[in-house]
Amino acid sequence: MLNIDQFELYSVAIITLLAVISPGPDFAMISKTALLKGRRDGLLCALGISVAISVHLVYTLLGLGVVFANNIWVLNTLRYLGAMYLIWLGVSALWPDIKKIFFRARFQQTFEPLKNENAPQNNLTGSGSAFWSGFACNALNPKTMLFIVSLFSQVISTDTSLLVELSYGVYISLVHFIWFGLVACLLTSAKIQKKVLVFKIWIERITGLLMTSLGLRLLIN
Repeated sequence: MLNIDQFELYSVAIITLLAVISPGPDFAMISKTALLKGRRDGLLCALGISVAISVHLVYTLLGLGVVFANNIWVLNTLRYLGAMYLIWLGVSALWPDIKKIFFRARFQQTFEPLKNENAPQNNLTGSGSAFWSGFACNALNPKTMLFIVSLFSQVISTDTSLLVELSYGVYISLVHFIWFGLVACLLTSAKIQKKVLVFKIWIERITGLLMTSLGLRLLIN
């Protein structure tokens, strides 16, 4: 029978819930994927985020998490990679508008057939892309790394068995999947999807601006 400290258990449960539901890059990624690509890709993106948690968990349990957290170059590298990834996603979402503005600026006298703005944008191509987009978004997020490392170094006792620590890791990963899976299902409900068809291009633009701003903020701070 597992010997689990009740205070430690409740602390992990509550801290994890608060961390997961707080807005951030993962929420922006799920929103974009679910709204523009549908429920299946939204759930795959949630699965990618959940699986990425295991990456942070593995190096933390191996004792590398504290080493990483105490080396500023590791945090900066992860921060720069995460920031560039978010900026790339944001610019990709805004690219149709950027091309249109650039084209008009150079060829004002040239006629260009108007595209259907309600047509789906091909920024996340395929189900595999939805999974890996969620995975990369979480794996390259330094805040997730610091959350896992802090949780296992400050909240979870050194006397806690490896089996219990693994159970905590499974719980953290599962909570991520359930929460973001619920967000994906909510955003793909029939009522919301009817509105999405009308405002699809604006959702693309807003999420693009949001991801770009998150990336720039992560790059600057």
